[in-house]
Amino acid sequence: MVIDLIIKHDDDGFTAEVPSLKGCESWAHTEDEAIDKAVELVRYYVRLPDSEKMLVDRARKLQDRTVYKLVFNK
Repeated sequence: MVIDLIIKHDDDGFTAEVPSLKGCESWAHTEDEAIDKAVELVRYYVRLPDSEKMLVDRARKLQDRTVYKLVFNK
């Protein structure tokens, strides 16, 4: 399964959002921390065990956001 993760840079930090999972978003001071929190939320939403690997691949950079692809087996 492949889903998008969008990281937006704001004045006070970074917001991570997974548009295909309603309500799956988080905020952090750093981009890496926002990605980590979002991956943890995605694991919870799709009930993916910690033992399953998830690949985080940077897809493209837009003006104020970066799009990542989360790749995992489900």
